[in-house]
Amino acid sequence: MSASNATRYPTSSELERIRRAARIARLMDTAIRLPVIGVRIGADSVLGLLPAVGDVATSLIGLYILNEARRLGIPNDKLARMAVNLGVDAAGGSVPLLGDLFDVYFKSHRRNVGIILEHFGISEDELNRRI
Repeated sequence: MSASNATRYPTSSELERIRRAARIARLMDTAIRLPVIGVRIGADSVLGLLPAVGDVATSLIGLYILNEARRLGIPNDKLARMAVNLGVDAAGGSVPLLGDLFDVYFKSHRRNVGIILEHFGISEDELNRRI
């Protein structure tokens, strides 16, 4: 790994921004456990039921997380992976009915926060423990 791509521990303000992105991702992708089947869904799945408007809204929220990653100094190759995740989510989620099922399982916001955490070398559990 080159020195420019070496991970460093985030500052306290950066940690708070990462925590905020993680909370948003949780709300969007896994906020509610469906009884009986045990699958977790979030606002992305529910908003996706609204034709066009829901998909645009969830994409804008995904762009917020992507912009936070850019501001945190995430390298361009990882930002590109995050953008692809958003694109796949938007394309898959735009298909009527099947797209809503796709949103339940793809969870692009959580994937993108995972890329941020991986970059800094911290787990989500560790992120939640640190003050």
